[in-house]
Amino acid sequence: MKKVSIEASNRFCPQTLFLYGTYKEDGSPNFGLFCWFSYYWDKELGVMTCIGGEKLTKDRIKAGNAFSANLVTEALLPLADYLGNNDGYDPQKMNIPIEVEKGAVLPVPILKDSPWIFELSVKQSIPTDDGEVFLCQVKNTLVAAELEDKSLSIKEQMKTAAPVITMGEMRYFSINPTPIAEWGKWKEFK
Repeated sequence: MKKVSIEASNRFCPQTLFLYGTYKEDGSPNFGLFCWFSYYWDKELGVMTCIGGEKLTKDRIKAGNAFSANLVTEALLPLADYLGNNDGYDPQKMNIPIEVEKGAVLPVPILKDSPWIFELSVKQSIPTDDGEVFLCQVKNTLVAAELEDKSLSIKEQMKTAAPVITMGEMRYFSINPTPIAEWGKWKEFK
């Protein structure tokens, strides 16, 4: 396979979408759409995320050192797209019908309809030239009961969750939950 050099790109690096939840200074909920989200290990599972530029969500994370990360699903995509394409500093942005609950462990807002939610506490932040990287401790994970139903296959669980990804092309994609093989079973690949 011939290779060519291109400018820096993550075009073929799928990224899961999350709506980060914080509270504004007046106590009302604020949500923003983000995808620069991954995991790290430091004696326990942690989350690392980066927020570039000036954003209300970043301001509120820094003020409270906590936020929720709500998995975006196909059903939540219209809401997520709206929240991701409207400026958080606009006081009218959150004047929409949205079902919000309080986090179970941290003082963070969570989306009632998200099937997988992390309640995150900022352990360390690393400023960059135009953003900030947050290393976070997972204080709680809230999961839809259906995703813990051991009688469902992983394929059925994935169809139930229906997470949405992006790949740097300013488009959303669904995930085809067809298992290819199990880890460590490389001989099964064809």
